[in-house]
Parts: sequence; C-alpha cells; structure tokens
Amino acid sequence: MALAKPYLDVPGTTIFDADQSRRGYHLNQFCMSLMKAQHRARFKADERAYLDEWAMSEEQKQAVLARDLNRCIALGGNIYFLAKIGATDGKSFQQMAGSMTGMSEVQYRDMMIAGGRSIEGNRFVGEDGDAQAQHQPQGRN
Repeated sequence: MALAKPYLDVPGTTIFDADQSRRGYHLNQFCMSLMKAQHRARFKADERAYLDEWAMSEEQKQAVLARDLNRCIALGGNIYFLAKIGATDGKSFQQMAGSMTGMSEVQYRDMMIAGGRSIEGNRFVGEDGDAQAQHQPQGRN
C-alpha cells in the first residue's frame, strides 16, 4: 500500500523522499564519486564514458551531460549530491541555484538577499483558485 503523500502538491518542488532516493541512487552515487580527484579527472576527460560506468538511466545521463540540474532532481538527484557536479565544473552553489531558477548568479543573490520569492501562489496546488488543481490537501482552505 502506497503512503499518502500530501506534500507532493507544492508547485515547482520535488520532495526528496524514499521513492526519489531509490530512483536516484546511482545518479547520486556517481555524484559522490566526484569527491575524489582521480574520478573528477576521468569524468572531465570523457564524461560520457565515465557516466556509462554507472547504472544510471539514459535520461539521467543526458540530464548530467546537459547540466540540467532541475531534470536531475526530477530523476532522483539530491541537490547536495548534485553540487559535486557543479564543484567539478568550478561553479559555486549560488551559480548552480541561479541556473536552476533561470536567473543569473547576481539576480539570484539579490533575490535571496531581498528575502527570497514570495510564498503567494507557491504553497500548494490549487492555491488562489487554480482551476488545474486536482485536489486540495485536507486541513488547508
């Protein structure tokens, strides 16, 4: 019996739960391998060949090659593991986060300094009368 997951209705948010952890296990293990200099060097020398050593799905490999971190997250990647890819590429976490939001690093930094994004419209699917909502979580009106 599947567990009820009322948290799955947060717009634009992928929750890293046990199901996502299982889905992204090999992707996240690949990322952790990048903590060692010799693995980073092998990856940078031939990214595809190194990725093919891991039991990742083709979709996961393509997301890594494209540096599509949002797609990696949707495919089970955990941002703290994925940060190893950014570090391998010489990117800061702030640069990575900016790329995931469609903002430049400076725009992202300024937005966060100003208090981040508004929570309005970002609490749950159906907030503000969204006609596309499939259900309302119990206890929220």
